[in-house]
Order: sequence, then structure tokens, then C-alpha cells
Amino acid sequence: MAFIGGTGYVLVTLVGFDVGGSNVVGIYRIDGPDSHTVIADIGTYAALNPPMTAFMLPTGVQYALEAYRGGFLVTDGHHNRVLHVTTDGEITEFMAFGNIVPTGLAVSGNTVYMAEAGPVPHAPADGRVVSFGPGSSTATEVAAGARLLVDVEFGRGRTLFALSQGEWDGLFEGSAALPFTGSLVQVNEDGTFTEVAGGLNLPTSVEFIGNTAYIVNLAGEIWTIDDVAAPPFGASR
Repeated sequence: MAFIGGTGYVLVTLVGFDVGGSNVVGIYRIDGPDSHTVIADIGTYAALNPPMTAFMLPTGVQYALEAYRGGFLVTDGHHNRVLHVTTDGEITEFMAFGNIVPTGLAVSGNTVYMAEAGPVPHAPADGRVVSFGPGSSTATEVAAGARLLVDVEFGRGRTLFALSQGEWDGLFEGSAALPFTGSLVQVNEDGTFTEVAGGLNLPTSVEFIGNTAYIVNLAGEIWTIDDVAAPPFGASR
């Protein structure tokens, strides 16, 4: 979910025809407690504009929604690209990638920071945070070395953190990590990560309020990590 002003917008995925559903894959505007409006049909766009990389689901698997320059950025972890979507529903490709599985997003000014889970088997070297901006032809590596990264966010002091879901369970492409192998890591100036907290159970996203990290997991729980201070080795972005 993302907000522009006082209006909330929700990203809905894996509800289209290609998974046996009949709903719109896209961005929904929340108009009230019991009402909403589809503002962007990303599933139809994706089916009509397939990616360059191999895929199985025409509507894609959208992962993260981030407010950006009056509209939104959306990662598609299956189609390996980032889309830009306006509040009027115009959809364009912001940046395309190889098979790197883009996941979480964070924004600082015009610069976009993105987490990459990496292709199966999600080796630590393929878990990266990269950055890019409008008109970028390639992404710049910020840090690498954490398994199956699913989010990236700024904490207190503009210190950059990433969320690792952990060691992949190996069941099938797109399956999750093993329980309690996830971790919150901090980006270091030398492009490495330092673990802040380990043993997390299938985390999917993280947000910071003050010096506390709030982590949502696949079990539908919200975990908190208190006193996530910016150590002296942290990289300020």
C-alpha cells in the first residue's frame, strides 16, 4: 500500500485469468471504508506488453508499490521490470532487467533503491540492493551478499537497510525461504551487509518509525525490532 496525500492506493496481484482468477491485477484507490476504484489495470498492460525475459504468467507477479513523482513505481518480480504508473492509470516501463527478480523499493529524491532476490537458488551473491533514476540505462550496485532480499528501506539517519527472507526452501520457483532464516541487514559503505537481527520468520517487508523496524511476515504477523541505531559502520544515503 502507498499514499499520495491522504489517499491510499493498494497493489493487487495474482488474481487474474492466468491463475484462475477473474479480478483486475493492478492498483486500486481506496475511496472509503467500503469502496474502491481500479485506477490502473497492470495485468492487461503486462499481457499486452510481455517482458524480454522468460515468463509463465502473462499478468506478472507484482511485488512492491512506491509513491514516486506524483505517481507510483511497481516492481514485477516475475517479469523482471519496474513500471511507472500515474494516478490516471497510464502505465509505462520505467526500467527492465535480466533475470534478477526485483522486489522491494525505497526512494530518495529522484533516486530509486531496489532489492533483488536473485534467480533460483537465490544465492547470497545475487541478493543485491541497486540504485537508478529517471533515464538510467543500468542500475548501480549499492550492496550485495544477502539471500533472497525482499525489501529495502531507509531507517533513522537515512541509513539504508535491507530485508533477507533467508535460505530458499528449494521446493519450486517462487517458493519462500525456510522458516526462521530471515534477517534484517544494514548496508555498509564498502558494499557489504551487516546483520542487525536474525532468526526472522519469512519476512516480506519492513518499515521504520523512528528507531524501530516493523516487519511483516508471511504468517500475517508484524514483528518489531527496537533500537535499530545507525552504527558507525553504516552507510548514510
